[in-house]
Amino acid sequence: MQKINKNVVLALLSLTSLVFLLFQLCYYKFYLSHKNGAAFSKVRGSQSGQDSTRWHVVRKFLGLISSHNIPVYLIDPLILGLVDKDIEQIRSSPDGPSPECKYFCAPRDFTTFALLDKTWKHEVGLFRTAEKMGFQWLKIINKDPRLDGMDDLSGMEIPLHYIFKLASHAIHLVVFYERSGNYLWHGPLRLKKHMDRKFVPFRKLHFGRYPGAYEKPELLLVSIDDLKVQIPKSPSSFLEEMSHSRFLECRYREARAFFQLYPDDASLDAVEFRKRAKSLLHLAALTLNNLGVKFWLSSGTCLG
Repeated sequence: MQKINKNVVLALLSLTSLVFLLFQLCYYKFYLSHKNGAAFSKVRGSQSGQDSTRWHVVRKFLGLISSHNIPVYLIDPLILGLVDKDIEQIRSSPDGPSPECKYFCAPRDFTTFALLDKTWKHEVGLFRTAEKMGFQWLKIINKDPRLDGMDDLSGMEIPLHYIFKLASHAIHLVVFYERSGNYLWHGPLRLKKHMDRKFVPFRKLHFGRYPGAYEKPELLLVSIDDLKVQIPKSPSSFLEEMSHSRFLECRYREARAFFQLYPDDASLDAVEFRKRAKSLLHLAALTLNNLGVKFWLSSGTCLG
């Protein structure tokens, strides 16, 4: 009889312990999680493993360029695509905290930013600071095509791309130059023979396979995943422009050879005609772009 009583007591104790544990679990789930929901959500969203690494690398890079007063803006197509879906909400709450890491934690190997060449000249100090912060960096330079028609200056090289790598993520900084015609141009990314071709997976870069030409974007300062960053005011327009941005450089040698055979007409009438023709082309392009009509040069002297 005593043995049976002991078994009953053990069973009751086990049942009581199980009920107590279930009660604690329910208490945690339905009370604590609701009380601290936003905080737990943010920890899950922005501070987990690989997702967290991307966010932290972007935050460090923005801190780096901010300390050197370098104005950059976000042109990453993957992130801008996500931002564009929520653009009205982002515009309406530019300083509001993010409940989760939704954009900069998205899976990707790179985050791409743009820099206007004329806004930054002192790169040595930046590289030193970057190294102190743990970044590895790579600078890609090439010939300045704007000088190809000038014998004395042809062959001068300019910076076109920078890569800043930290941990398993990298920042691709694309340098844009203003060209005659009031548009922005970036060059191709071509590695020199001595460069490390395994530094990053270069083939996955969104910019650099070809040179590109873009309209000057109007920028908007917003808060994305609690990080202040400038983006194109209309992300959808920028992404649409990106799809047909490949730039064809003038063939300066052939053009010079042509004008040697057929000298340019320097009369006042000819100069005025060219000026009016160029103005008409600019006006036509602006009008068609505003209407969303795609167009191209199919024949004629301009295409030649």
